[in-house]
Amino acid sequence: MTKQISLFLENKNGRISEVARTLGENGINMKAFSMTETPDFGILRIVVSDLEKAVVVLNDANFAVSITDVVCIECSDRPGALADVLECLASEDIGINYMYAFSEGNLAKFVIKPNDIEKCEAALKKGGCTIV
Repeated sequence: MTKQISLFLENKNGRISEVARTLGENGINMKAFSMTETPDFGILRIVVSDLEKAVVVLNDANFAVSITDVVCIECSDRPGALADVLECLASEDIGINYMYAFSEGNLAKFVIKPNDIEKCEAALKKGGCTIV
């Protein structure tokens, strides 16, 4: 299990860069992120290199921060790898609230917000997935 930071941001120019600058100036790396938006606001979800420090500096910069448990996995970056992961979860009746992914070299990495963290981790381990 990994902790993810979620921030509700006004949908206006410069808000995401304010988050990135705040983290960067404090030596915190964004390892993964996802942004969803509506006409008025967005949700920025990030996995960072130093969770505790990120929460402090973002709160100090007047961002509303919430912490969410997610599961991060990695597998080979090949056609069908995502299908294998999703089939593993579906076979155990695990729902996915949202997910985002990226690839790095020969690895694909996924951040998953399942409806049941423990059940998800057990199914992924049983399926031979690497949880990071």
